[in-house]
Amino acid sequence: MTAVPLPYRVTANRPESADTRTIELQPVAEALPVFAPGQFAMVYAFGVGDIPVSVAGIDGSALTHTIRGVGATSRALCAVRAGTQVGVRGPFGTGWDLPSAAGRDLIIVAGGIGLAPLRPLVREALSAPGTYGRLNVLVGARTPADLLYRSELDGWGHPYCGVTVDRAGPEWTGNVGVVTALLDQAAFDPHDTTAFACGPEVMIRAAARELLHRGVPAQHIRISLERNMHCATGHCGHCQLGPLLLCRDGPVVAYDRAKPLLTVREL
Repeated sequence: MTAVPLPYRVTANRPESADTRTIELQPVAEALPVFAPGQFAMVYAFGVGDIPVSVAGIDGSALTHTIRGVGATSRALCAVRAGTQVGVRGPFGTGWDLPSAAGRDLIIVAGGIGLAPLRPLVREALSAPGTYGRLNVLVGARTPADLLYRSELDGWGHPYCGVTVDRAGPEWTGNVGVVTALLDQAAFDPHDTTAFACGPEVMIRAAARELLHRGVPAQHIRISLERNMHCATGHCGHCQLGPLLLCRDGPVVAYDRAKPLLTVREL
């Protein structure tokens, strides 16, 4: 981990939706240590500022980030062109720790841009056939136009990749409704399953409740949480959630540890 931003060159910038872009980065010289799926970087738009962004793809020293433009820095990063440079520091936080789920069925539940930090997890599981049990990927978005990585979703169905949207027009022939309804189509043994969830907190709570109801133990439900991460090292306290400093103790935590804290709304 480095506290000093290293220069990374933008090698690609492609649209995912009207307000979301995926950028690919290569180190200009020195590379950061290898990230684990679930960890995040502080990505700096020169002259604007830096924000925490989960890694959406890891290929050696190359990094992929999917960013929704909702503020000055995120909009600046969405607008970077191939060939320009950004600053990156990290890796920060905890990862999904997929290897500890070897031999178990996997359920991956994503809502909206929460699919971005789960994408490396899906890819890691698919790259190791026979290491894990049945893989179930459940993806929800507001509308079909808001779905991320649409060209990849069809290849994730081993045995099941379900996609649903909250609202759709007549051209949409897929599922409409909450992402937790897709659990009815998933194939898993609840007592031998590890689940991973990322998205809006209301979705995380609903997914965790449904998984618990079906028999998945709370300690085997891993969730990724967000709070305002400024320093990324646990010193400033902006990301505090009860006893947790999410940039240091998270963002990935087990649900049994996070459940009592999720009644605390982010201000």
